[in-house]
Amino acid sequence: MLVVFIFVFLFFIFLYKFLTAYGEILAKQLASLGAKLIISARNEVELNRVRTQLKGKHAPDEVKILPLDLSSGEDSLWIAVEKAESFFPDSGVDYMMHNAAFERPKTSILDVTEEGLKATFDVNVLGTITLTKLLAPFMLKRGHGHFVVMSSAAAKAPAPGQAVYSASKYAVNGYFHTLRSELCQKGIQVTVICPGPIATSNNAGSRVPSEKRVPSERCAELTIIAVTHGLKEAWISYQPVLTVMYLVQYMPTIGYWVMDKIGKSRVEAAEQKGNTYSLSLMLGKKKAT
Repeated sequence: MLVVFIFVFLFFIFLYKFLTAYGEILAKQLASLGAKLIISARNEVELNRVRTQLKGKHAPDEVKILPLDLSSGEDSLWIAVEKAESFFPDSGVDYMMHNAAFERPKTSILDVTEEGLKATFDVNVLGTITLTKLLAPFMLKRGHGHFVVMSSAAAKAPAPGQAVYSASKYAVNGYFHTLRSELCQKGIQVTVICPGPIATSNNAGSRVPSEKRVPSERCAELTIIAVTHGLKEAWISYQPVLTVMYLVQYMPTIGYWVMDKIGKSRVEAAEQKGNTYSLSLMLGKKKAT
């Protein structure tokens, strides 16, 4: 029986911390498929709420909750890993699903603060890498394990207005693809998921009507398909984001030209709460609604 440790914690805008709507949906889908789950976030009350809503062969009664703050440091994360492994001593953790993210509202690269830079990298990079480093030896001892990383389209192409977030996701991609190359012959698998804009209840109030976002339920379905088929990387998005990703990947000169045309207008559109995912930004429109 597979044991999945889902880190579904989201640092979202300034000082507030929420369980991500996407992580909750992912947990529900995995539970319905019969997975044994350990769900983790900083808010224990929210974890208990989610657990009561899970349905499946091992849910909700066998679902474990593990309160955890990714920015709490290595000693705290080591305690969490030991506890996660102890929940199912006969099998341990088979899948570690990294779904943590810290992202501030889109802003100019010149307005990035040291506080924002540190908060983003503490969660998106340092905490995620540390947790992985601590769990990997247990997987290696068993001879198998699978890390699933929720990255971003912002890790595959320039993301004007999201420089620090983009940088953190590029770092995560580099780390996990390298980890797979080093440890794949010892039974360790890695799947990196790079979604574009996703529609969740967390962003419903701030969503621009003309922005085309993939429903979080569909994103979770495609994530599970990618993982169960052993894909090394999967892109999940609607157009035009997917086209830009392909251009940057396979025709970088054209891809970067497109993003250079869009860059200034996208930051301005974000400031005016307009559509930041429209190709009409290439025309220099400051507000695409």
